[in-house]
Amino acid sequence: MEKQFHLNTPLLESVSMSKRVGTTVYLKMENSQPSGSFKIRGIGHLCQKLAKQSKGVVCSSGGNAGMAAAYVARKMGIPATIVLPTSSSSLVFQRLQEQGARVKVSGKVWDDANTEALRLAETEDLTYVPPFDHPLLWQGHSSLITEVAASFGPGVKPGAVVLSVGGGGLLCGVIQGLIDKGWKDVPIIAMETVGADCFNAAIKAGGLVTLDDITSEAKCLGARTVCKKAFEYSQCPDLTIISELVTDQEALQAVETFLDEERVLVEMACGASLAAVYSGLIQRLQSEGRLPTLLGPLLVIVCGGSSVDMKQLTDLKIKLQT
Repeated sequence: MEKQFHLNTPLLESVSMSKRVGTTVYLKMENSQPSGSFKIRGIGHLCQKLAKQSKGVVCSSGGNAGMAAAYVARKMGIPATIVLPTSSSSLVFQRLQEQGARVKVSGKVWDDANTEALRLAETEDLTYVPPFDHPLLWQGHSSLITEVAASFGPGVKPGAVVLSVGGGGLLCGVIQGLIDKGWKDVPIIAMETVGADCFNAAIKAGGLVTLDDITSEAKCLGARTVCKKAFEYSQCPDLTIISELVTDQEALQAVETFLDEERVLVEMACGASLAAVYSGLIQRLQSEGRLPTLLGPLLVIVCGGSSVDMKQLTDLKIKLQT
């Protein structure tokens, strides 16, 4: 029997968000996972399958995947090495060390850190834990939709799902979950910030694109190339994936509004999906005919908040106002 490291997270109705969009909004609170984000679902599942006899795991991460890998490794009693890019906050560094992980810093963006993680896996005989691009991760993440279906009960399904896209792991897991439930027709609104928009860029180009740099402050969305499977899903005629962008300012505003209204602090990567509600994007998609006017319950995945605190929030506000 596989040990489960993730929690069955709360599915909360948001009255204030529901008022804004004119349909019931449900929040899947993945920020309440023990590692602070949804990543623990897939990473826990992958480590159970691949790392039981391991000398240790190595994971490259802007924060959340590393936190999940460090947490799972600690629970499994194996060493964890997490490779961060220099863009990661000192808060992430500190929290990883608290989980007992060995932390290395390499390169400017996630892709550079990943090159170092792959090298360490080879030279130190460690199990490589990819942060978003692996079928076992997607399988683990799909449990999120299984839980939502159980909470909704028979005969009810989401009118649409809103989520943030970084490397595409959450998107692939949610799609797998929707397909498994027979909910293939549920539209997905895939949110990114301008400057960390590798998925949107791939859709526009009609093929995988590698961004020159990550210029967004939503560092946890900081993959320069989206995973191939996510792009393939975007080209699938029987799936509806709506790719949308918000500015860093809109994502930050969403983080602040969410803190005020729901009393929960999340990171900017998560703010990208919340901004779909707060910036009026849902209504715009309805007026454009891309979402039904009579929309069923809107499921918003609150993907995480392990790499944010009040000081960072204040710093971001100052930085983005200049």
